[in-house]
Amino acid sequence: MRNIGVNIEKPEKTCEDKFCPYHGTLGIRGKIFEGNVVSVKGTMNTVIEREFTHYISKYKRYEKRRSKIRAHLPPCIDLKLGQKATVGECRPLTKNISFVVIGGSN
Repeated sequence: MRNIGVNIEKPEKTCEDKFCPYHGTLGIRGKIFEGNVVSVKGTMNTVIEREFTHYISKYKRYEKRRSKIRAHLPPCIDLKLGQKATVGECRPLTKNISFVVIGGSN
């Protein structure tokens, strides 16, 4: 199992996926986000929704915003709807996917 350079628990299962950061050759770089799993319908794909606050200087207040991130889900990581997941940025894998799931929790 490879060291991906992030302090996150490594999965116990193994897989043969070449896009897995632990068992394949995919490198992690750039941003790392946490969010809730919204969809796991696709084959080895998932949608993660993250909430963040945005400051509005005119009113001197914060507002909540949300964004959805499409990410590759390796077979060695088990995720279900509503769970928290950690995703890391990687090279573009498809037209819409530039993130990979690197960990999950309840």
